[in-house]
Amino acid sequence: MQFDEFINSTKEDAPPQSLSEPLQAMWYARKGDWETAHNIAQSISSELGSWIHAYLHRVEGDLSNADYWYKRAGKPQFQGSTEAEADDIVNSIL
Repeated sequence: MQFDEFINSTKEDAPPQSLSEPLQAMWYARKGDWETAHNIAQSISSELGSWIHAYLHRVEGDLSNADYWYKRAGKPQFQGSTEAEADDIVNSIL
């Protein structure tokens, strides 16, 4: 899947069945379904899962919790917009 295909898929009612858990979390985040995205991110036990988790808490506005997850991901807090960070995460997965 290419980035544009992923973005276009968010116009649908459900994610493509072929998406990995990290992409599913980002798909729901792009749809504005924070709760579902967060539930999926919590089940991803990797640095990538921690990065997604950090991003989601940043979107939520809980920066202290986001900082915790950025540390677990081994990443500094993202300095750009949340949309730019979402793009970076998706591109890193694809």
